[in-house]
Amino acid sequence: MNTIPSRSTFDLSLYLVLDPEMCGGVAGMARVTEAAINGGVSIVQLRALEWRKRAFWEAARALQPLCRARDVPFIINDHVDVALAIDADGVHVGQKDLPAKEARRLLGENKIIGVSVSNAQQWREAETGTADYIGVGPVWLTPTKPEAGPALGVDGLRSLIASMKSQGSTMRTLAIGGINVNNARSVMQTAGVDGIAVVSAICANGAPEEAARALCEVIES
Repeated sequence: MNTIPSRSTFDLSLYLVLDPEMCGGVAGMARVTEAAINGGVSIVQLRALEWRKRAFWEAARALQPLCRARDVPFIINDHVDVALAIDADGVHVGQKDLPAKEARRLLGENKIIGVSVSNAQQWREAETGTADYIGVGPVWLTPTKPEAGPALGVDGLRSLIASMKSQGSTMRTLAIGGINVNNARSVMQTAGVDGIAVVSAICANGAPEEAARALCEVIES
């Protein structure tokens, strides 16, 4: 019997954010998901910023079984209602979405909740909202989410994480924004994050399994 890792045990190390345009629609996302999991991706998020709800729901229904079959958590971006409808493993919300506290109230205690943050105030709010991890960024500017705000850079990322940890925060951290195989090492070594999130580094790569494997090698080293 397949068992999805719990809120306390899921692996955050290599987090894939699926982009339907880069992957080539639902069929492309399915292909990339299977290949990336083979390459070592530990958690998968569906993000389709321009899609209407029905299309998003249909894609989620198609993709979730691929992750379930490999015990990889499947996360819904933004849409708590879609996460509820398909019984997803969790949801990731931004600063303009439902607060983490409300997402937790709706989804219950067993689901994974992540929150995007870029400063200390947003971090504190996520922590009081019982989030399980925070996505900190953008580290570098990225065309996949141009509205994400100014880039922190590796030094800014490290400074924010160090500051919050010194204040007693135990939140797990995920770096996101412009990360690829060429700069992932500096993020992992300098910032001390628990994992990295990538989009184009896998979705836009013609060999997603090999791309995921190369990123895993960087993380493990």
